This record gives sequence, C-alpha cells and structure tokens, in this order.
Amino acid sequence: MKLLPFDYAIRNLGRSPKRLLLVISGSTLVCSLVLGSVAFSRGLEGSMNASGLETNAFVLGSGSEESVERSEIPPSTGSILAASVDGLATLAGQPVVSSEIHVAVPVTLADAPPTEEAPPVLVRGFESMVFAVHPQVRLREGRWPARGSDEVAAAPEALAKVPGATLGSHVEIAGVPFEIVGLFDAPGTVMHAEFWMRLDRLAQLTQRTTHSVVVAALGDAEIGDVDAFTSSRLDLESVAMTEHAYFSQLAEFFAPIRLLVLVTAILISSGGVLGGVNAMYAAFASRVREVGTLQSLGFSRFAIATSLILESTVACICGSLVACFVGLVLLDGIAIRFSMGSFGLAVDAHSILAALLAGMFLGLLGAIPAIVRCLTLPIPSALRS
Repeated sequence: MKLLPFDYAIRNLGRSPKRLLLVISGSTLVCSLVLGSVAFSRGLEGSMNASGLETNAFVLGSGSEESVERSEIPPSTGSILAASVDGLATLAGQPVVSSEIHVAVPVTLADAPPTEEAPPVLVRGFESMVFAVHPQVRLREGRWPARGSDEVAAAPEALAKVPGATLGSHVEIAGVPFEIVGLFDAPGTVMHAEFWMRLDRLAQLTQRTTHSVVVAALGDAEIGDVDAFTSSRLDLESVAMTEHAYFSQLAEFFAPIRLLVLVTAILISSGGVLGGVNAMYAAFASRVREVGTLQSLGFSRFAIATSLILESTVACICGSLVACFVGLVLLDGIAIRFSMGSFGLAVDAHSILAALLAGMFLGLLGAIPAIVRCLTLPIPSALRS
C-alpha cells in the first residue's frame, strides 16, 4: 500500500503558523496539567517511601498507628525495649534506640508583628541516637541544639513557613523564644520540613509526661521480635510496625487527595482537548478539496488518514515536549507544603512518559473528527467543495 511521504505531513504543519501555534499551545496546556498531577502523586509517594526505612521498627501507642503526633507511650518504653529484645543494632556498645516526641505547634518569628494565625510546624524532640536511625538527616550549617537549652535546628521547608527566620535568629515556639543554632537537610523526606530540639526541652515546653514514638534499628532482630515485645508488655499499651509500614499507611491516607488532583487535572484538561480538537478540525476541514485530489491521484483513504494523524500527532507531541521542558525547569522539586510537613514535585520518567502519552492521545483524538469529515465525502463532492 502506497503511503504519502513523511515530509508531506511535516510541510503541511507550516501552512498556517497561527493555527500550528494554537495547537501546540493547547497541547502544552493539557500535557502540563497531566505532568503536574503525576509529578504531585510521584512526589508524595516518593517522600513517604524515603521517610520510612524497612530496617527501623516503630513502637507507638495503641490506636495511633496512623498518626505519630497523637501517639503517647511511657518514657521508659525505649529503655525497656532495648533491654528486652535481642539482636537490635548497636553503636558504640549501645542499642540503637531513639525515643522521640512529635508535636505540631505554632511557630512565629520572634518580635514579629502579631498575625491572625501562626502556621503549625512539626517539632521533633530527639536524643543522640536519632542520627543512627535517621541517616537521611545531615547537618548543613551550625550545630545541633544542646541538652536543656532554648535552641532548635531547622530544615529548609520549616524555615520557609516562618518568613525571615534564618541561622542565628530567634523563633517563638508555643510562645517561648528559641535560637536557631543549626540548619539541616533531609531531602525527599518529611523531616525536610521540621524543627528539631532536645527531647527533654520539648517535653518541658509541652508539659508532656509521655513520648510519641520509639524508633529502633532492627539489626539482626526482626519486626516480629518487637511485635512480640509489645504484645507481652500490655502495661505499655503500644504496637509495633516497621517505619516503612507506617509511612505506607500514611501514603494510603493521602490517596484520595492524589486522586482528586488527577481528576481535577483531567477536568481542566478537557477544555484544552476540545480546543485542540476544534483547531485540528478547522485546519483539516478546509482541505477537503486537497483530500479529494489525493484520492483521485490514487492514494487510499487509509494512506490519507495516516498522513493526517501523523500531522496532528507531530504538532501535539511538540506541545508535550514543551510541557516536559517547562516541567523540568519550573516544576521539578517545587515544595508542596501541608500542615505536618512538605514534599517536592517529582518530574521523573513516569511524569514525562504520562505527558508524552497525553500528547499522542490528543493528536489522535484531534485528527479523528477531521478525518471523518474529509474522507466520508465522495470524491466528486470533495473536488467541488
């Protein structure tokens, strides 16, 4: 079967530059929305996966398996766990067990004008073993807070929630001024949006007599060993799971939000799709006589339809490539902040593939109505149009 030359379809794209620009713009809009929604979903999923390690065990209060901020366990849980479970990882002869307090409190810049509502920021109380169970954390500048002092360390996204805060400045946490003595990074994790202070000082600040969670590096032990410990110590009222399992549950909690973002992007994209279809229909419908001439020269309807689909798809793929470039330059890594943390948009291979597929689908969909209009007419009618 004889097909039309490839360059015939490419040359036709330049016959109407304004119409071509309109098609590419519509395709860029649609593909950008698809890319953004997939990047949102991938970024959220990646943040949850990076935050939770399979090698760490979480011990939380019973009934708080989906929210460590609501969890309460006795302060002695960490030491009892270290003494009761064999095989836990050790560091300098000590079991790698970290007791922590997680609490969301208002944080404002000290001496700043009062605002209607200060944003809640997650503050983590830590002890020295925290760095062994959270290797993602790296001190970037300054030092870690001293025990019992009014000092905190801050991650970049935590500082972003308090405009004007930087290393050496003071912030008010629950109405008490604290000096920022260190800046740390934990890219790709929820810890990238937290303030850290010493466990004893945070317990005093929040007047808590309980801790939120105990994180233990499993080492040669298994999660079943820790689960057996929590099951046998009913007085502690705690449950055990891997850190990865906890964040997987948290990701499932945000699944409806991810679906809502995707559905919203599809609904908004429908306007761009209709615009692209109309533009392609107008571009092809005015060429009915040209299509009739091609048929009279012996080209089959399949060959002509293939050329029109190719022409439409190339234009829309150009739009999707523009969308991918814009996404890589402007969207990749942009922080999406929510009450308990943040995550970055991830313009990865999956996002780019989704944008390219959206461009191909738009090109095919845009060509179908015009093909039906051009090829259903008899050749004499098409030549007279």
